[in-house]
Amino acid sequence: MGRLAIAVIVSLWVIPTSILVNRIVPEPYMDEIFHIPQAQQYCKGNFWSWDPMITTPPGLYYLSLAHVACLFPGMFLVQVVPSFSEVCSTAILRSVNGVLAVLCSIIVYEIITHLKPTLDERKATFLAVILALYPLHWFFTFLYYTDVASLTMVLAMYLACLKKNYRFSALLGAFAVFIRQTNIIWMLFVACTGVIDTTLVHQIKNVKADELDESGKGTVRLIPNNSVSASSGMRRRMPKTAVDASKYSITVNGSSTSQSSGFLDEIQEICLVSWHMKWKLLISFCPFFTVLVAFVAFIRWNGSIVLGAKEAHVVSPHFAQIMYFSLVSTLAAAPLHFSLGHGADLFRSFWKNRPLSICQWLVALTAGFLSVHFFSIAHPYLLADNRHYPFYLWRKVIKAHWLMKYLLVPCYVYSWFSIFSTLGKIRQKIWVLAYFLATAAVLVPAPLIELRYYTIPFYFLMLHSNVNNKQSLIIMGLMYVVINAFTVIMFLFRPFHWNHEPGVQRFIW
Repeated sequence: MGRLAIAVIVSLWVIPTSILVNRIVPEPYMDEIFHIPQAQQYCKGNFWSWDPMITTPPGLYYLSLAHVACLFPGMFLVQVVPSFSEVCSTAILRSVNGVLAVLCSIIVYEIITHLKPTLDERKATFLAVILALYPLHWFFTFLYYTDVASLTMVLAMYLACLKKNYRFSALLGAFAVFIRQTNIIWMLFVACTGVIDTTLVHQIKNVKADELDESGKGTVRLIPNNSVSASSGMRRRMPKTAVDASKYSITVNGSSTSQSSGFLDEIQEICLVSWHMKWKLLISFCPFFTVLVAFVAFIRWNGSIVLGAKEAHVVSPHFAQIMYFSLVSTLAAAPLHFSLGHGADLFRSFWKNRPLSICQWLVALTAGFLSVHFFSIAHPYLLADNRHYPFYLWRKVIKAHWLMKYLLVPCYVYSWFSIFSTLGKIRQKIWVLAYFLATAAVLVPAPLIELRYYTIPFYFLMLHSNVNNKQSLIIMGLMYVVINAFTVIMFLFRPFHWNHEPGVQRFIW
């Protein structure tokens, strides 16, 4: 029921909005002027043609071919189109992302129910619908960009890994990289989470074995330490892949023991267990390693991570990017990160460990000031293109005064501490570290501030956040609806013209 409900609800806005966008903006716009002609060349069978301005691999175009192949027989029979290539219109190619958006929402629901098996089905459905409304994901559902396909494949890869189908997960990871190169980082992150979960299950089976009765008839059960409970008496079996030993009590023959360890202890335990089961891990995760080797070979052959326009996408140490991400992501989930209750929890945690917390804040603030002072990059595209919202955020907020970028540092630092606190309630410290490193590895090398680059790490953050307050979800949903309505109205009904270039210009993320 949950999957069907989500598919129907998401389709209720995808279909009419897509029709409206295609009616008002029938011609390719912005990056579509590169992607759509390239996809149309593939529809004609010209697989060796390539636009040198395209930076990403052709994964989206192959998905489009599969989509068009499904539509062509019916359209041919009713004499709508005379040939296969005629089906590849702008509207049909954009509809690929509409289909993927519906599929993505179902995958999000599956991940939620897997990670939070005690969560009520209605709440899981509601959360999946809210995440489908996330503005950066929602907006590009109606244009022919790689973002929706990239997110869908990464989350599908993660779901397969959670279900221990590692070969299929690696295959999906390879295709995710074939859509966007930076997804290699998320593939490594997913493999890392798989290793962590596998070692935890091994720990639970073996570390507590000595507490079982001598007859071997004892049982080991996992009981969540948090307050999450299933409503209406609904209970599900706890999946092994979602286990976090530091967040569960292990009950052995009725007696409960709690697992909790420090960060260094976690690393030591995982390293020891990984070494003990090295051959099993090697066999299980070898497919991911194969994809990584192939990717490294591609980078060496290509001479760069991007395919085209290499001079405009040079890898740069843009450390301020992770600062921007933290604030944007916490603002996108403001009811969770800026509530009085959450603030009080952070303050209590700070006060409880004052010496360590003061040291952590000082280090974080120093790193933040150094990042925005020495590693804050203003890309030429950002400064020159007033069609993008980051152009106005840069000029009206960050560059409003020379002090502004420094005054925002405490907000960035608070946001990261809030993210760490939120994830730390659900996952192990080493998992949180892996998430931070993956996010930094994706964002820091990117010289251009593009808020859509934040979509995948935001989804991982939300999927591992303890979102149980219905009021917070409703506020988030209303906030997303308002933002989406504003951006689509600005895009469709507030066009403008440039003096130096002909054609209609539109505001876009």
